[in-house]
Amino acid sequence: MSCQIFFIPEAQEDYNGLDGSIKKMVNKKIDNLAENPMLGLPLGNKDNANLTGFYKIYVAKKSVRIVYRVLPNRNVEIVEIWGIGKRDKMKIYKMIADRLRKKGL
Repeated sequence: MSCQIFFIPEAQEDYNGLDGSIKKMVNKKIDNLAENPMLGLPLGNKDNANLTGFYKIYVAKKSVRIVYRVLPNRNVEIVEIWGIGKRDKMKIYKMIADRLRKKGL
């Protein structure tokens, strides 16, 4: 059973800005994620950013990460993608923490 994949608007911008070859690899991982939403590794506290409840999945030999969470729903599992980017200096995790603050979460 496939789950639904949703991008928050900022994550959609991340995706749109990817290089074509990286985008193909991301698409493949997202397809895998739709089939198995627990494919990623759980996140916790990353550089003083509480990302408990979020998961990461690697792309492009671990140079790019997709950060997402699984939302509860009675009928279908929903994967909500919050960001796609490089881990470089914890950038992706800081970006997700900023997005959470802006949304009041």
